[in-house]
Amino acid sequence: MPHSPASLANLDLATLAERLGRRCREQGVTITCAESCTGGGVASAITAVAGSSDYFETGYVTYSDAAKRRLLGVPEALLEAHGAVSREVVEAMVAGACRDSGAGLGVAISGVAGPGGGSAEKPVGTVWLAWGDSEGQQAERHRYPGDRRAVREQAVREALVGLLRRLEAH
Repeated sequence: MPHSPASLANLDLATLAERLGRRCREQGVTITCAESCTGGGVASAITAVAGSSDYFETGYVTYSDAAKRRLLGVPEALLEAHGAVSREVVEAMVAGACRDSGAGLGVAISGVAGPGGGSAEKPVGTVWLAWGDSEGQQAERHRYPGDRRAVREQAVREALVGLLRRLEAH
């Protein structure tokens, strides 16, 4: 039975990752992730579940703009026009990750975890996430409170919740 969005947000990372794995197996879906500010936190949570190789083969940590371009095919023009922390870039990241890995569903994250690096337009705690595949993506901007660790943990949680929401909607 599907959890409501509110109840998913209350689950710990291990439970979210286990539930995600069950849904992937039930639906025959493979997943991927393209991470920047979370530095592999999503991949770590997913692969902490025994048997995750059934539905997770590849994750990308593209911390630099050069890595986003080289590994995920993010166009230089998008990075120049919008910056790495933007709707356009995370949508391109998830599309590139799904295209390269062959996964049916992915998530991408780019943000300002802090303590420095923020601006008036994109203050510390600003994180963009996108879910989708090589053909279509949906992005959301979040402002997470707290220090670097807290921002990263909240982004990882939201990434898993978003993947689950998409799988449980089908």
